[in-house]
Amino acid sequence: QVQLVESGGGLVQPGGSLRLSCAASGSAFSGNGMGWYRQAPGKERELVAGISSGGITNYADSVKGRFTISRDNAKNTVYLQMNSLKPEDTAVYYCNKAPIIVRRAYWGQGTQVTVSF
Repeated sequence: QVQLVESGGGLVQPGGSLRLSCAASGSAFSGNGMGWYRQAPGKERELVAGISSGGITNYADSVKGRFTISRDNAKNTVYLQMNSLKPEDTAVYYCNKAPIIVRRAYWGQGTQVTVSF
């Protein structure tokens, strides 16, 4: 079974940046699409960025132009560079395969991102 460990979250002021990392194990990482998901209190968990096994990316409209997803297959790691952060980006961020059925997936602990003064 795939194990997913997210890191890099924290407290940042609006306009600041963070870089999240996701270390994956237990699967053929290079052969799978991967994504970053987030869930804010009272909200549905949503896909914010995805990257295919071939490196094709897609983004939710809310983060397009501000976030960049990338992957390092040699390290079995997916990254999310988050720039120009807004308070509405505050959420727990998770990585997982993409596409995925969110309600049926196994999730790691995620990493908390808080954008606030």
